[in-house]
Amino acid sequence: MKIIVALAFFGILASLASALFYMMRGGVKNPSDPAEGETVAPPPKGNMVKALAFRVGLSIVLFICILIAWQLGYIQPSGIPAGA
Repeated sequence: MKIIVALAFFGILASLASALFYMMRGGVKNPSDPAEGETVAPPPKGNMVKALAFRVGLSIVLFICILIAWQLGYIQPSGIPAGA
């Protein structure tokens, strides 16, 4: 269970890093003007949104899996006892 949680956490961080990359790359303008008659393709849009949506979805799935594992008895809470 610890390995699955660690892999999911790594996936969440990787998705967050890719969203940062797309955010930083999307704001850069090409300083050189295209020659006459040349067309420049715009950078793809929506990559940052997709990466952040994937991160949110992965976080929700991880949370639900932890709740299910707790209910099935695979993991046990070890914090402050209830009512203390």
